[in-house]
Amino acid sequence: MKRVYLGVAASFLLAVSGHAQQQQPQPAQQNDMGFFVTSGVDRSGDTGGLSGADQLCQSLAQAVGAGAKTWHAYLSTQGAGAVNARDRIGQGPWKNVKGVVIANDVAELHGNNNLTKQTALTEKGAIVSGVGDDPTTHDVLTGSQPDGTAFTGNEDRTCGNWTKKGTDGSAMLGHSDRTGLRDDAPSHSWNSSHPSRGCSVESLRGTGGAGRLYCFAVR
Repeated sequence: MKRVYLGVAASFLLAVSGHAQQQQPQPAQQNDMGFFVTSGVDRSGDTGGLSGADQLCQSLAQAVGAGAKTWHAYLSTQGAGAVNARDRIGQGPWKNVKGVVIANDVAELHGNNNLTKQTALTEKGAIVSGVGDDPTTHDVLTGSQPDGTAFTGNEDRTCGNWTKKGTDGSAMLGHSDRTGLRDDAPSHSWNSSHPSRGCSVESLRGTGGAGRLYCFAVR
């Protein structure tokens, strides 16, 4: 009789344990994450347009358990029907993977935000290599002016609206570590530091980049 009771008890404990594992929630940090810099390196300026960039953000978020949210890349476009990056990232607030608030709203993001080398992390929680690191990959594709709006005029600042991957064209870049080789304000800009030399992997690498994007949870 004792063996029967022990067998029943063991089965019950296994069932409870299995149920608990199935019901185990995702890490709170990933559930709260609303911002990250894309991991991976050596991408070109051709993201497949805005939709391709958004899909990259979505897939990277999905891989770390944050795919239930809708993710958009912080990118502007130019020309007819130009899109402002600031208009496509939701209202905030946004936290990084460690739960640190980057900005509470769009105005703060483009003003006194909390983006630094220590907070502009990838979806995996890694620090992006910046000035002083080898290699430096702090250049992030944005195609945007400091206030998050699109560029006007004929100069390409979006790698042909994110479809070019050669030496022609150019993209406006931001510095994820808010640091540059100069002390002027643009060099410290997270979203509008300087244009790239081209749109190829080699061109982006040559100015301290790797084809990274900023990703924001829209909702």
